[in-house]
Amino acid sequence: MTENATVVTFVADEALYAVPVERVQEILDLRPIAPLPSTPSHLLGVIDLRGANVPVVDLRRLLGRPDTEDTAQSRILVVQVGHEGAQIVLGIKTDRVIEVTALDEPELKPLAEAELLRWTGSAVAGIARCRGAVVSVLDLDRLFARPDIMAAAEAGPFDLADAAA
Repeated sequence: MTENATVVTFVADEALYAVPVERVQEILDLRPIAPLPSTPSHLLGVIDLRGANVPVVDLRRLLGRPDTEDTAQSRILVVQVGHEGAQIVLGIKTDRVIEVTALDEPELKPLAEAELLRWTGSAVAGIARCRGAVVSVLDLDRLFARPDIMAAAEAGPFDLADAAA
C-alpha cells in the first residue's frame, strides 16, 4: 500500500476488513435489491444507482460465512474492481461500515503461515493493524475474479421492473 495507507474499514461476521479508499465509490444504506434468475446465493441481484445497474454481492456468503439479519447498520459498499483491463462497479453488502482511516503502519504483512496451513488467502492482500485491531485488507480484483459475479456486472441493461414482477 502507499505511505499514507487510507482504507475503508468494515465488518462481516465479526471480522474486520478493509479496502483502499480510492477503490470505494460510495457507501449506501441498504435498499431494495432486484434478484436475478439462476444466480449463486452470494450474488443477491442488482440495485439501480443513478440509472446504472450495479450487482450486489453478500460478503458473508461469498466468504462462506453464515447469514444474519440485516440491521440499521448494514450497508452496501460500492467499489471499483479491475477485470480484464476494465473497471467494473460492484456493491458489497456488509454488516457495518466502520470508518475511513489510516492503517497503523502502511506496509501490509503477508500471513507467513498460510502455506503451512494450506490456505492461499488469495483474496487477502495482507494483514494490517488499525488502532491495534487485526484487519484483513482485501484484494478486490482477486476477490471478485469469479465468472458468475463478472457475468452479472458485464450484462447488458436489466429492467428492474421485470425483476419486481
